[in-house]
Amino acid sequence: MLVVTVVHDPDDARIRHRQIPALQAAGHDVIYAAPFTAFDRQAPPGVRPVDLPRAAGRRRLGAVRAARREIRRLREVVDVVLLHDPDLLLAVVGQRSGPAVVWDVHEDTAAALGMRAWVPGPLRGVFAGLVRLAEGWAERHLVLLLAERAYQARFRCDHAVVPNSVLVPEHAPAAPDDRRIVYLGKVTRARGCQEMIEVARLLRGTRVQIIGSADPDSAALLEAAVNEGVLDWEGFVPNDVAVQMLDGALAGLSLLHDQPNYRHSEPTKLMEYMAHGVPVITTPNAASRELVERADCGIVVPFADPNAVARAVASLARDRHERERLGANGYGYASRLLNWLRDAEAFVSYLQEAADRSR
Repeated sequence: MLVVTVVHDPDDARIRHRQIPALQAAGHDVIYAAPFTAFDRQAPPGVRPVDLPRAAGRRRLGAVRAARREIRRLREVVDVVLLHDPDLLLAVVGQRSGPAVVWDVHEDTAAALGMRAWVPGPLRGVFAGLVRLAEGWAERHLVLLLAERAYQARFRCDHAVVPNSVLVPEHAPAAPDDRRIVYLGKVTRARGCQEMIEVARLLRGTRVQIIGSADPDSAALLEAAVNEGVLDWEGFVPNDVAVQMLDGALAGLSLLHDQPNYRHSEPTKLMEYMAHGVPVITTPNAASRELVERADCGIVVPFADPNAVARAVASLARDRHERERLGANGYGYASRLLNWLRDAEAFVSYLQEAADRSR
């Protein structure tokens, strides 16, 4: 099977740490085409790597062309091509025969364009319309997998859903007793970079640990905060190592802004906090609020309100019973309903069915 991305970090948790191991465990050979050099990443063990350029900002067409060449070159030796970026729809347009092509839909692309600084404001509506046309074409010509049930509303037909679930430890992690709050994931202003820095300034005696890469704007803010001594920024850490760093934390932060692309998606970081028994502090985007309230595993705070976050942290620090209850609730919910070990079998089955139909 050929797995392709030109946008995502090759160490993307859904691709690298969940889907590829699931395919390998089922006995499939995997070719992984991704921007390894651009991100300075190593290929996973046991896969055949193909290095591609990275699509970033307005520089995207060269990466798509390179991916198209590799897909055409490898089409005779694979039975499924699994695409992870909407950009890659251009890489398979006009393909008349060959392996099944599956698009794994990770996000609401049209909504995400509204948050991209490289897209001129007056053109965002035009780009969003083009994305919807591309999605319609993909629905007619490709096999779709959806990472969120909410994405179904964008398409006319029903499609298989492979949730963005997480690897849940077999045994309950340590109780949330550290004087430490954590953030795991890409850092941007829209994901709450400025608010987390302000929270760190407000807290006394509680360490704020941020784990993940950052865009250039946020990286400058984080470096200044580190120099100021108000927080720790670990930078990029491979996901399988990063999630182990969550254990024992007092709380996990998810301070997403009120953006269309965040309203209907359950952030993976919330599930990872829950899987590691860490109480959640989240802003009230609909999907985030519903998950946390349904699982009874954390505290919902207003948007752009560092003082409310600091108060939530203080309340958890004072009340050991409550933080242990919230952490245990999150772990139990994740074990039952957000566990990739359950979803991996369905994921592999969907790809095998696509390959069988293509033959």
